[in-house]
Amino acid sequence: MSEPNKFAHRAINDTLLNRESWKIFQIMAEFTEGFEQLSQIKPSVSIFGSSRTQPGHPHYQLAEDIARALSDAGFAVVSGGGPGIMEAVNKGAYEGKSPSVGLNILLPHEQTANAYQDISLNFRHFFSRKVMFVKYASAYVILPGGFGTLDELAEILTLIQTGKTRRIPVILVHSPFWQGLLEWLKNTLVPEGMIAAEDLELFKLLDNVQDVVDAIFNHYEYHGVGPQADDRGILL
Repeated sequence: MSEPNKFAHRAINDTLLNRESWKIFQIMAEFTEGFEQLSQIKPSVSIFGSSRTQPGHPHYQLAEDIARALSDAGFAVVSGGGPGIMEAVNKGAYEGKSPSVGLNILLPHEQTANAYQDISLNFRHFFSRKVMFVKYASAYVILPGGFGTLDELAEILTLIQTGKTRRIPVILVHSPFWQGLLEWLKNTLVPEGMIAAEDLELFKLLDNVQDVVDAIFNHYEYHGVGPQADDRGILL
């Protein structure tokens, strides 16, 4: 490589390194703002579902009703802040008694912030956004969705299974949608030894609004919704 080309190559590498270094500060800023804003919303429930579900669809109405019930029951409600079921969740919570929180992600298409957010945070990075979904949640509710919803579900179950986060309610909503997945887990992953049979007890499958609310309250019947001493160690 000629001497001028060496200098040009080094300059390009330095520019790329500077850009990567600045990303560290972007990530730090996302974590700092998230911690500051969300540490005050406890207890909260994180709800996931498709961004493509349209208003008027039964899943949209179900999401709105669940969020409203949880909000009126005293839980801040957290969604991904976008359209579809995320919008339904924020709308239901916004009309309830507790804060409606949107954790928005900046994407080249599909994601636009909905108008029903008392607290709205914007993220460039999926992983820092995921931390915010998990860190302050007292329960997770998962409605029908696509790859993003499945990603969040798998992440939550992995964290609980491996002891990296505390065991709290994980509720799948709408049996017809999830039944095929649950049969595959039971009939394929368990016999193959990929998961243990007791891992199927990490979540519940429910269908109506009151059952979701009752399942969360029943879990916390004998202790507060805040993390216990052992839980705080895990979360740290």
